[in-house]
Amino acid sequence: MDMLENDGALRPTMAPEVTTTETSYKEHYGRFLSADPERLHFAAHSHHHWPDVTRDAMLRYWDDAAELSDDKWERIFGTEVPSAQRHVADIIGVDHPGQVAFGASTHEFVTRILSGFPGGRPKRVLTTDSEFYSFARQAARLEEEGVVVERVATEPFETFEERFTAAVEKGGHDLVFLSHVFFDSGFVVRGLDAIVEAVPDPETVVVVDGYHSFCAVPFSIRAIQDRVFYTAGGYKYAQSGEALGWLYVPPGCTMRPENTGWFADFSNLKKAQSGVQYPDDAFRFWGATFDPVGVYRFNSVMALWDRIGLDVEKVHDKVQEAQRLFLEKCRADGPLDAGALLLHTDGLERQGHFFTFRTPEAQDLYARLKAAKIMTDVRRDRLRFGFGLYHDRSDVEALFERLERL
Repeated sequence: MDMLENDGALRPTMAPEVTTTETSYKEHYGRFLSADPERLHFAAHSHHHWPDVTRDAMLRYWDDAAELSDDKWERIFGTEVPSAQRHVADIIGVDHPGQVAFGASTHEFVTRILSGFPGGRPKRVLTTDSEFYSFARQAARLEEEGVVVERVATEPFETFEERFTAAVEKGGHDLVFLSHVFFDSGFVVRGLDAIVEAVPDPETVVVVDGYHSFCAVPFSIRAIQDRVFYTAGGYKYAQSGEALGWLYVPPGCTMRPENTGWFADFSNLKKAQSGVQYPDDAFRFWGATFDPVGVYRFNSVMALWDRIGLDVEKVHDKVQEAQRLFLEKCRADGPLDAGALLLHTDGLERQGHFFTFRTPEAQDLYARLKAAKIMTDVRRDRLRFGFGLYHDRSDVEALFERLERL
């Protein structure tokens, strides 16, 4: 099979070698897995199962609220938030934990950044045609108000970095926004440092959506930590559920978002002030009162990883074991058409933790799979199979056995 098909998608030429030894982590997901033993959950990229420790974390938050009442915020901002900031900083490879802000979602931070540009002229945004719905919708709405939005196509994938870098180098942008791993294909951008460094205007704000890379794909933004905003959250591979978005803010940022809440001046509430003041760290991007239970859940997941010796590299290796077996079975005249896979390579070096099948039957296939207790995920004409820590070889084999019966 040729590496490049007519549709521009990368194709494999040989089946990858499947690892036969594996370590199982199922015991840590007992409550989710036992809730419906017949369910085969292959949507970890969309809603990863939570480990059991997150339930304990939610109860601990409730107990803290009962015990401390109004004083609970001292524990939240004195213990829980700094701990979560350190975890994020360690995973993305930056030296400034205090530059991490938390909120309800990544969209909260995107809108706050957009509100920080000075008025008086049309804004120019450079992005891609494969951003997640929240940013894509926001950008489309801004276009209606006169914002100029330029979108670089992600396909063909093998030339994306070159084409996006060329667009960046033209300059004149107020905002450059792109994903680290694209939600509709799983394509991993490997030239992120070079893209950010190619931005010619130091006033241009560069934002990277890292939702499908954080806690999944090993990486570090240390080389560009003084230049880039990086945002992600707990809903997917961080296994922490909703209400946990975060934003890494490059040190020295002086933006004054119009969309600002009282947490942005939390440390100065007892002082007399004139005008609207902003702190020097990431708190300038905080909003208002939020539900901190997501921070508790995230810290409990990180504590579990520490206890059992997990890190992002080991998680990535574990997931790729399942992905290699999945590919092997796709190519062995199985029930899934390997030719419909949007993107994958032999070594999986450009693939996130899910596979995408592009087919006009995606919506119907999703419904049929769901009826058979196989949970996947569908976006327009793209059916996605995602993998997580709770998948073993037996799960992939059970998936294909059930697919054969269909």
